[in-house]
Amino acid sequence: MTEAPLKTLSDLVSDAHARIQAAHEHINPVVEVRQGMRDSGIPADVISIDCLRTQRRITLVLHDQQPGTVLYQFVTREEEVSGDFKQIDVTALSSDTLFDWMQDYFA
Repeated sequence: MTEAPLKTLSDLVSDAHARIQAAHEHINPVVEVRQGMRDSGIPADVISIDCLRTQRRITLVLHDQQPGTVLYQFVTREEEVSGDFKQIDVTALSSDTLFDWMQDYFA
């Protein structure tokens, strides 16, 4: 996968993260970008957004076999990622959407 989709998604997450911290200091999510799955032969990049206070996680996946699509899942930090992902077109995802997800799921 080219860096462009991951950079775009990272920029959206960064913007939403800054806004959520300004609006809700009690949420204070932690963002992690992981490309290590590629080392294991899985052609995907992952961004996880964790709320340590609520122990909840939003997982975003860019998979090479589904270009233009972001797979996402709302789980707890203790749960393993499962196959039950929802999908959204990368062009339909915005920092506003990510902000709303964090505000609603982490509050």
